[in-house]
Amino acid sequence: MKVKLRMNEPVLIRHAAQLMTGAAGNAMRHAAAAGTDIRVRDGLIQAIGHLTPAPGERVIDASGCVVYPGWVNTHHHLFQSLLKGIPAGIGVALTPWLAAVPVPYRQFFGSEHAMRIATRIGLVELLLSGCTTVADHQYHYYPNMPFDVSAVVFDEAEKLGMRFVLCRGGQTMARVSDKPAPPESAPESLDAIMASIERDVTRFHDPSPSSMRRVVSAITTPNWSCQPDELLALARQARSLGIRLHSHLNETFDYVKYFREVHGCSAMQFAEKYEWVGPDVWFAHMVHLSDDDITRCAQTGTGTAHCPQSNARLGSGIARVPDMLKAGAPVSLAVDGAASNEAADMLSEAHACWLLHRAKPMEFGDYFGGNAGAMSAEQVIHLGTSAGARMLGLDGVGTLAIGMAADLVVYDLDQPRHFGLHDPSIAPVVSGGQASLRAVLVGGRVVVENNRIPGLDMAELRADAQALVQHMVSTMAVPA
Repeated sequence: MKVKLRMNEPVLIRHAAQLMTGAAGNAMRHAAAAGTDIRVRDGLIQAIGHLTPAPGERVIDASGCVVYPGWVNTHHHLFQSLLKGIPAGIGVALTPWLAAVPVPYRQFFGSEHAMRIATRIGLVELLLSGCTTVADHQYHYYPNMPFDVSAVVFDEAEKLGMRFVLCRGGQTMARVSDKPAPPESAPESLDAIMASIERDVTRFHDPSPSSMRRVVSAITTPNWSCQPDELLALARQARSLGIRLHSHLNETFDYVKYFREVHGCSAMQFAEKYEWVGPDVWFAHMVHLSDDDITRCAQTGTGTAHCPQSNARLGSGIARVPDMLKAGAPVSLAVDGAASNEAADMLSEAHACWLLHRAKPMEFGDYFGGNAGAMSAEQVIHLGTSAGARMLGLDGVGTLAIGMAADLVVYDLDQPRHFGLHDPSIAPVVSGGQASLRAVLVGGRVVVENNRIPGLDMAELRADAQALVQHMVSTMAVPA
């Protein structure tokens, strides 16, 4: 891949129809009368208002466009980008899906080439939806790996100019449902996982508020992937290294049942006992939470990466996000892996988030139905930008404001689905589909221009993907 990133040049974005800042509440909508031009210098937003071009400044005409902060995807599995729509997993729930797709198909990711192509597809798909920061829950690690997964994913993100958070997953034990499994799904020792995390922190982690690279300790699940004492050791190591903690939790009711039967408590009570709660911890999914669980999340600052499409696709349910927000619990927006979400982009996720909570059944006296006011487009934008950046500890990212990192998306509302809108500012969320990109900037650097990633050979990427998928299909068709 030979993507041609522009230099970090002075940029002026002019004449946008509207700016959505990413901030909560009334601060979301920038007053158009105050001016919607944005000046970018040294990777930061220097000024917003009625601005005149300066000498040597590159001007991007945003007429007819709306500008958002870049989306922040707080939970993904990039290697799954080559596992979309596998027939054996298309109509089943999480547990049989795991046994049919991620576990057996990990055998095909024993080469650096396959991992690079899968990662590249996922990052490109996200970037072309306006996503500028990705947290990849990468759990494809196993003993005696022939290549460096961590280095590969960071390298692919760097080539595209995206902010990247590596959530270093893995497991020290395998579930019964994971057997038989290929060697690429084999567990590691706790010592190996901890040594790898420490090595990755030394090589890649930048704790600055707008860093391009972060590392997170992220055992794949806190209950089925390791022993409780190992969970505690991982928590304490992470805090000694100054990094965050991430995992899956309460994605299905199986989690609730497991913790009740095995540990005699709720998942959140278990997590708290082993020091996996706090403002430096966030869990993916959190679909099945009790009122007490939600209160604990709010009190401890423990976050949720909300994955509405994957949860719907696997029949896991709809997370109680409106209740979490009302209680003050941190919530962000995420895509999850493409193997359980065949539209693995942030615009599709935002559209689904806006719709699904309105349809979730609620009781109103004698009436039983949905709630059309459950989730606003402004709330979705906040979850997917500023709230996501805070959850990742990227306090200099996610909001259109002076002094913040210039991560922004200029959406061109030139598609028929946008015609006739009385409020164009919410078009990318409420209209669905793929909005055109006039430009995407990350840290002030233009990484997408007019729906194109400069230098990316899309035809070549497609051919590489087709060849790898065909190899998988033909191999899996051969009787064992």
